[in-house]
Amino acid sequence: MNGYEISNDRERLDVDAIWSFLHSAYWSPGVPREVTERSIAGSLCFGVYAPGGEQAGFARAVTDGITFAWIADLFVLEEHRGRGLGVWLVETILAHPSLRDVRTTVLATADAHGLYDRFGFARFDEPGRFMRRWQRPEWLRAEPPRS
Repeated sequence: MNGYEISNDRERLDVDAIWSFLHSAYWSPGVPREVTERSIAGSLCFGVYAPGGEQAGFARAVTDGITFAWIADLFVLEEHRGRGLGVWLVETILAHPSLRDVRTTVLATADAHGLYDRFGFARFDEPGRFMRRWQRPEWLRAEPPRS
């Protein structure tokens, strides 16, 4: 797409660029680099690359490949926005062989509901059925999310 590329090749990921973004993102402020590295190691990752090969975006999915998937840390760097890369990234994730037949796929967003709506994501019809366990690991400096 206009010279951009999406790849699952973990060797291509620019962990410094990914961590730099996530370290200041509203959902992971102050996240240590080691935590970012471990989350990448345990996930199905999608790197978006600009025509020159540099990291332009990223997302990861945590999944068992058939019953559940959680899409996390999806972003497109500011200088690459406005080109449809976020839409393309979501399309690519949902079409991946390890994700396309998953029964339940979830994500969390504070500001991109319109992007995800077009792919069939919706707020929980029965939020009372869903639970979460929140703990404050030592590395976490941010306040826990408010319910």
